[in-house]
Amino acid sequence: MNKQLQRWTRISLFLIYLVIAAGATVRMTGSGMGCPDWPKCFGYYMPPTQAEQLNWKPETDYNKGNVIIDNDQLLVATKDFRSDRYLNSNHWEPYTKHDYAVFNATHTWIEFINRLLGALSGLAVLIMFIFSLKWIRKKPIVFIFSLLSLLGILFQAWLGKTVVDSNLLPLKLSLHMLMALLLVGFLLVVRVATKSFGLTKLPSKKVRLLLYIAFGLTLVQIILGIQVRQFVDSQVDRWGYQLPQFWLAAPEISFYIHRSLSILVVGINIWLYTQVVRHTLERIFIHRSLLLIGGEILLGIAMYYFAFPFATQPLHLLLATMLFGVQLYWILRINLHRYDLSL
Repeated sequence: MNKQLQRWTRISLFLIYLVIAAGATVRMTGSGMGCPDWPKCFGYYMPPTQAEQLNWKPETDYNKGNVIIDNDQLLVATKDFRSDRYLNSNHWEPYTKHDYAVFNATHTWIEFINRLLGALSGLAVLIMFIFSLKWIRKKPIVFIFSLLSLLGILFQAWLGKTVVDSNLLPLKLSLHMLMALLLVGFLLVVRVATKSFGLTKLPSKKVRLLLYIAFGLTLVQIILGIQVRQFVDSQVDRWGYQLPQFWLAAPEISFYIHRSLSILVVGINIWLYTQVVRHTLERIFIHRSLLLIGGEILLGIAMYYFAFPFATQPLHLLLATMLFGVQLYWILRINLHRYDLSL
């Protein structure tokens, strides 16, 4: 049972990170409205591949909820019926949650894959939660955070619906991202609390303080990065995807803070590295942290000075969330060991 829970926790974490990467790709490619309804896509479980599939057709069977595009408007079938020779407005009603009515096959399938990964992650978390039921008395923290993970993934699905209904409102997109980080945190608690290990040496108070500061700076950078991304999105709306050189031509103050703070992030983590070496502590976490930070900085430089090369945006976000995970895992491992909560 312990191995099954650990296995499904790992699978859940892996899928959540895939969803984060897929979501970032959706934003990078402008595919957020590739499926303008939710949870289906143009009213179908399997999305269309050609625009012609969304045209009204005579002598065709339609099911309730199917969507067509007519005169730049989404129309939804109100019941199951077979169409006549002419379009009958009594069989259709306008889609009123937004006025977006564009079909792009590439955008549709990118968004569909994102949703599919989200559904798979939800299934994995559900299975993990079922295995956690055996831990209610043995170790309540495992059950509690498995339950929080399940509730979190359901809330995340609802947030996804509101994002689509709002036609990609930036604030809701940001909440969607922050909820994904919270899910990573919940799953990491389950992961650490069910993993049997022992620390050869506990870090000193100074090392722990440096780690907490480094983790806090990571959180601040992620929040600032989300603000920068919101600004970039507004510039994409203004200039289009064909002119990325103008997206950060006149950035807001949050960009400059985000860029300058990276110097402090590097300094704190190098200081943390020297303390880890000095006290002969485990180096794997600080090595991974420095590697991820280096990648983050290189991607940031590429986006600013080379006009957002392909895939730099989703990779930048993915590395940030991986850094968040590595540092939080390190913190949880130290503290759950200290308070004897691990097996």
